[in-house]
Amino acid sequence: MRLTLRMLISHGQVARKMGLNPESRIHMLRNILTGLVKHERIETTEARADEVRFYAEKLIDYAKKGDTDTKAMKMANFWLTEKDLIPKLFKVLAPRFEAQAESYTRLARIPRRENLDKAAMAVLEYKGNPFPPLQKAKRENELTLINQLLKGYREAQSQLTAGRNHG
Repeated sequence: MRLTLRMLISHGQVARKMGLNPESRIHMLRNILTGLVKHERIETTEARADEVRFYAEKLIDYAKKGDTDTKAMKMANFWLTEKDLIPKLFKVLAPRFEAQAESYTRLARIPRRENLDKAAMAVLEYKGNPFPPLQKAKRENELTLINQLLKGYREAQSQLTAGRNHG
């Protein structure tokens, strides 16, 4: 997960490289962030989603200041590669989060890609988007201790109630 700024500075790193040079990394982050503002939900690798999340939250913080703020407009102009999304940022997304102080995004892990490189995948979305909510993957395993105990308890309860009904 994303390290705190203090930890990154103490090790001499500023941010994740993700196998790219600094310019390519910024272009990749800008493209993912533009897609997030456009679609309000994106699917990407877990590391990229975790890295973009920080910038997505900061962009909303600036957008909440309004489109008359020069710094907010500069940030929106820099981070969004499609300039027709700037009004959406200020007129749709910023008012949605006006009452919230922080945590505008949700990150959900999804299964790894099986056919390609088996990369850890995640879905990054703005809260309150029009899409149906993501369902958490249920991991049912009968062999865990708690499930074995629950199974035994249910069997004992069913035998007990069956004995009462017949007696």
